[in-house]
Amino acid sequence: MTDLISASGDAAAAEADVLVVGVFAGEDAPELPESLAGVDAAFGGRLAEQLAALGNTGGASSLTRLPAPEGLAAALVYAVGLGDAEDLDDETLRRAAGTAVRAAFGKETVAIAFEGDPEATAVGAALGAYKFEGYKTEGNGDAAPATVSVYGAGEAAVTKAAVLAESVALVKDWADTPANLLRPPTFAIEIQQAATAAGVEVEILDAQALSAGGYGGVLAVGGGSSAEPRLVRLTYRPEGAVKHVALVGKGITFDSGGISIKPVAGMWDMKGDMAGAAAVVGATVAAARLGLDVNVTCTVALAENMVSGSSYRPSDVITIRNGMTVEILNTDAEGRLVLADALSRALEDEPDAIYDVATLTGGQLIALGRRTMGLMGSDVETERLRRIGEDTGEQGWPMPFPEDLVKLMDSSIADVSQCATGLKRDGHMIQGGIFLSKFVPEEVPWAHLDIAGPADSDSAYGYIAKGATGFPVRTLVAALEEFAS
Repeated sequence: MTDLISASGDAAAAEADVLVVGVFAGEDAPELPESLAGVDAAFGGRLAEQLAALGNTGGASSLTRLPAPEGLAAALVYAVGLGDAEDLDDETLRRAAGTAVRAAFGKETVAIAFEGDPEATAVGAALGAYKFEGYKTEGNGDAAPATVSVYGAGEAAVTKAAVLAESVALVKDWADTPANLLRPPTFAIEIQQAATAAGVEVEILDAQALSAGGYGGVLAVGGGSSAEPRLVRLTYRPEGAVKHVALVGKGITFDSGGISIKPVAGMWDMKGDMAGAAAVVGATVAAARLGLDVNVTCTVALAENMVSGSSYRPSDVITIRNGMTVEILNTDAEGRLVLADALSRALEDEPDAIYDVATLTGGQLIALGRRTMGLMGSDVETERLRRIGEDTGEQGWPMPFPEDLVKLMDSSIADVSQCATGLKRDGHMIQGGIFLSKFVPEEVPWAHLDIAGPADSDSAYGYIAKGATGFPVRTLVAALEEFAS
């Protein structure tokens, strides 16, 4: 793991393999902030001119490598564009820092000198240093820098950035792990280890306890697998905390679709169908490590949706923990069933607000793409998360519950249908949210976060590597901070 270091003084004196400087967009050449006067002097006052000659005019996240001249302690200079100075925001800084650190893989030490909020720069640098090591027997390319120094960032900012990045890395590692190496019992143990290390209490319910507790959704979905399902509960209760937020996550460690089996193309991505569970665990661990003054309970339902003689079937009727019955139409709409159980259990603690996170529907990807999560539920909470996501760079968009779609979830033989009658695809993402709303009383502040697209990236950009993204850990932590204040 890359160490973040607080730095101060003139960046020209930075002793590092790579000195990263931020430059603003100009018409014909980049504009240099005053803080880079010493660096520019080492280039004979011609740094902007040299960058322009190489095609860098300061556009956001553009990057140019230069050998460092005499007068600088660093060996190389990376100039990263920050866009227009008047439009500089935290996400621009995070992406620029992440871009630079990813470009510096193979180097030992990096120093970053940007204008703007140094905490945002530190977060972007720490996130950009992530690499999934994988399982290659002869190594996996260049390593991330051992240290990254961030100019202007105090110790508190560096510590927080490191905690956030480490929690996000934990989520990414889990979501990128092959399904044969992270089945429900194994995942439960790994969650226990991570939570215990952060001082968080852990309770694990095995199949026998799930049966005794009436968790019909988790048992139905996990019934087709040789690896029994689990439900894991984390409890963080700092002394004196007043507010209580419940986090709930979908943890399908592999989703074959069950009897309603998926097509082969893309099924390999279903190892990441537990990203919602991983995210809420990561946020809970981060809250504990940061010492946030808010009570947090985290409930994650872990199951493997497989095909066998004991798999649940379309036409089955199952009973959720809260006693409601559900008619099954599609065994590939399994996530909402385990979430219904987990929500029901989480609500028994009477939280002040409850958020559930899931890679729930392909409809989210169609409606909002790969970088914007769908937000459903209470207006206050969906707007809170939309606003926070705008700040963290983990964007979300509130979705409605139209009356015509609500009626599609009616069942003639059970309290609610798992899917729309006749498997209509109308408002597919919204259908999932409507189903979950049946298990949350209207008076409870609640939000459902569908992260099917944003949980994974098919390419690297900014501080995001290809693969699992750790979305939306930082948004959840920021929301918990608001409740703590």
